[in-house]
Amino acid sequence: MKIDKSLMSGSTTLLILSLLSREEMYGYQMITELYRRSDKTFELKEGTLYPILHTLEAERYVTVHEKEAETGRVRKYYRITRKGLKALEEKKQEWTVFTEKVNAVVCSPV
Repeated sequence: MKIDKSLMSGSTTLLILSLLSREEMYGYQMITELYRRSDKTFELKEGTLYPILHTLEAERYVTVHEKEAETGRVRKYYRITRKGLKALEEKKQEWTVFTEKVNAVVCSPV
């Protein structure tokens, strides 16, 4: 089932911070992991990801450092900060309340 992109747009920060809470990653790795972990449901484009990462960096939720890969290519790796972990916890709480309230409306008997 294809998910409406407008539903995903409100949760991308939560998804990205969740990925980074497990390990530091580079951009393409985040895209592929999100796709894989969501059973091919979330297909994020680079043009969507990088502006979000730049915002997270400006808010000091993530830090960036360059590292050379085995192939010799230099990649930018993103790492969540303590401030980012705190924001992630807040976003998880928001998500829990939001989904509970949506389900209360959508799933309630008439």
